[in-house]
Amino acid sequence: MMILKKVIMKPASIKIFTALISLVLVFSAGCNTTSPTTTTTTQLPDATTAPASTTVLNMAGSEPYTLDPALAGESGSVLFINQIFTGLVKTSDTGILPDIATSWDISADGKTYTFHLRNDVFFQDGRRLTAKDFKYSWERACNPATGSSTAATYLGDITGAADMLSGNASSLSGVTVVNDFTLQVSLVKAVSYFVYKLAYVTAFAVDEQNVKSGANWWQMPNGTGPFKLGSWVSGTSITLAQNRIYYGGAVKLGSAVFQFLSGRPIDLYTTSQIDVAGVGADDLDRASDPNGEFVAQLQVFPELSLFYIGFNIEAAPFDDPLVRQAFSMAIDRDKVVSLAYNNSVASAAGILPPGIPGYDTTLKGIGFDPEQAKLLIAQSKYGSIANLPQITITTSGYGGLIDAGLTAIINQWQINLGVTVNVRQLDPSIYFYQLKQEKDQLYYSGWIADYPSPQDFLDLLFRSGADFNYGGYSNPAVDALLDQAAAATDAAASLNLYKQAQQLIVNDAAILPFFFGQEDILIKPYVTGFKVNVMGLPVLDQVVVGNH
Repeated sequence: MMILKKVIMKPASIKIFTALISLVLVFSAGCNTTSPTTTTTTQLPDATTAPASTTVLNMAGSEPYTLDPALAGESGSVLFINQIFTGLVKTSDTGILPDIATSWDISADGKTYTFHLRNDVFFQDGRRLTAKDFKYSWERACNPATGSSTAATYLGDITGAADMLSGNASSLSGVTVVNDFTLQVSLVKAVSYFVYKLAYVTAFAVDEQNVKSGANWWQMPNGTGPFKLGSWVSGTSITLAQNRIYYGGAVKLGSAVFQFLSGRPIDLYTTSQIDVAGVGADDLDRASDPNGEFVAQLQVFPELSLFYIGFNIEAAPFDDPLVRQAFSMAIDRDKVVSLAYNNSVASAAGILPPGIPGYDTTLKGIGFDPEQAKLLIAQSKYGSIANLPQITITTSGYGGLIDAGLTAIINQWQINLGVTVNVRQLDPSIYFYQLKQEKDQLYYSGWIADYPSPQDFLDLLFRSGADFNYGGYSNPAVDALLDQAAAATDAAASLNLYKQAQQLIVNDAAILPFFFGQEDILIKPYVTGFKVNVMGLPVLDQVVVGNH
């Protein structure tokens, strides 16, 4: 998903932007060709009600754009949707796990998936979830009237999805409700990553009656997740309340309050206004001081994320790969990361972050060489710096406050190339939704894994015509490698193809990779069970807040 800002709210001046089980499990599942069967349930279990909890976890947060799973495309909204709604599968730090689906079978040709659903899942109002709810939810997402910007990406492999998305069909022909707890899904072609896409919120189940209750239904959502929306005071806070009939086990937290607070998170943490705080680069020395008050409370969580400068390849001067390479070559990433972020993140030479299957330690990136960068400009069709048009970078934020790393990059372009780059700032709440319409020659962005697979980065960001390919990059050789990787039935072969695709993308300077992220989090001693997964999302259902 696109990163609008760090989910635990690091200071805006520091970061305003915000694997396959390993393919082996998917491929081995493909060997199971069990035919779907209709089962008869004589007695269905009732909802189990967990004990009520009164404990409260206080955090800083940002107001989401939407709580509609079909419309969410950025991390701020996904954070809350992941707590309120659930899907057939869910992500772990290493792959995909069953969720509402207890298991699934894959046909020998890899094109038909049969999901077997739990029979003890209830919406928060007590109505039992069935396979029909998934068919409805996916068809709603693919209906052009819904206006989903993510349905094509995450559901587009399903037979009939393209027809629905184009307005030529009213239902998904590839989705069949076999019975209340069996769902069969047919794909246009076999792709090894299909089940991974179902872990994204676009594929989560929504309640049809809830949706049809009014246009603002998502402000009173009826989900199946560990939490329900307790309250939403616009501009002030969102409270998530314990869902006592959650099928995944008793939620130990009574409520999680996300306060839309101004001020440095570490200061809010120090004054006990919040129990958990993200640490920005400016405060990392203080938080990690071995003799300081916070070091025992600091935890570092790895994250599968990439922050980058995007090139508008469809507009001058970045339609010329030599100019793109020159702008990449003019940046000393290691120096910027050290000065702007206090080495709290790792500089990036490529696309795939450490920890993801397919991460390539032998990748050849575009190194820092300002003299060669000037030569590349001279060799480009523009001939010299003087012939380049005025260049503007689109970024996100409020009140002209610009990310420290972006400021450093702009300064290095000025020093090393003699190029002045102007900045245009868009409101974070609309940034990614407006990027295609309001993008300048450059844009500052980030991507965090929806699931731990190289496909989630390389295919979604760089395939020709992909929804999140904002820069308009296109290379038929890359597309071919991505197709081969998706169709490969051997995990090692697939990862090797993804590595080849990544090297071509880097050679083309499709983007300027900047850094790979991580989460530095302060957690009060009385809070246990809190973590941030590699997708950058807080995991709250096992949090315990003790006496304090």
